[in-house]
Amino acid sequence: MGGGAVNDHFPGASDPLLPTKRDGDGDEDDAGASAFHEFDGASFAGAVFNLSTTIVGAGIMALPATMKVLGLVPGLVMIVLAALLTDASIELLVRFSRAAGARSYSAAMADAFGWWGRRLLQVCVVINNVGVMIVYMIIIGDVLSGSTSGGEHHYGVLEGWFGIHWWNGRLFVLLVTTLCVFTPLACLKRIDSLSYTSTISVALAVVFVIITAGIAVIKLIGGQIPMPKLFPTVSDLASVWELFTAVPVLVTAYVCHYNGIHKVLPRSGTKFWRSS
Repeated sequence: MGGGAVNDHFPGASDPLLPTKRDGDGDEDDAGASAFHEFDGASFAGAVFNLSTTIVGAGIMALPATMKVLGLVPGLVMIVLAALLTDASIELLVRFSRAAGARSYSAAMADAFGWWGRRLLQVCVVINNVGVMIVYMIIIGDVLSGSTSGGEHHYGVLEGWFGIHWWNGRLFVLLVTTLCVFTPLACLKRIDSLSYTSTISVALAVVFVIITAGIAVIKLIGGQIPMPKLFPTVSDLASVWELFTAVPVLVTAYVCHYNGIHKVLPRSGTKFWRSS
């Protein structure tokens, strides 16, 4: 399970998307912790925000629906358990990557499962990312251009501000967003180039949580919405199966494993995340 096997059989598999930038040409054992404080122009804070935006994404917008299905008490318990399982699995991944000498997620998977396992993993990551992008497109379309359900149209932000026009319709808005926002960001070679957009993403997620919580508290105080149920309502077999719909939401809400590989310097003990 040595690192040599990974590099020999999968050349380039250990090359990180977030390269190191050394202060000097000295031996790695003699390099200080400060030698790894910057990653080819990207700061440690940028790496943190890149990882944070992977964890805190569209999943938090689906958590209220999960709480509605599970109830307040089981929902909170499941959120905490999912967080603990994610932490434990990441720690296992970190330990394994150090033992294997792998500097990226794909290299760690190649050492564990071989060439076919690595390719299958990459396919799964692509499918997951495509699914997440579809979720983001749906959210953007609903927020900016509104949505129609049950024969009733709910106005979006652009429709509320400027009225209904062809240029703020769902199709045109999603086309412009894809060509002008998603495509340029997807063409960036290294993930450290997304540090600023990741910072904005995390900040917007925090704003979303604050606004949502504030609206809920105000409506609860005003008696406009009922108190959330503490436990799920189980009346028949269909309601039991409905409980399992919360599982993929909780799992994807914490997915970040393929975006981070841990590296520990031999003497300094300085730690930082490597993107795969």
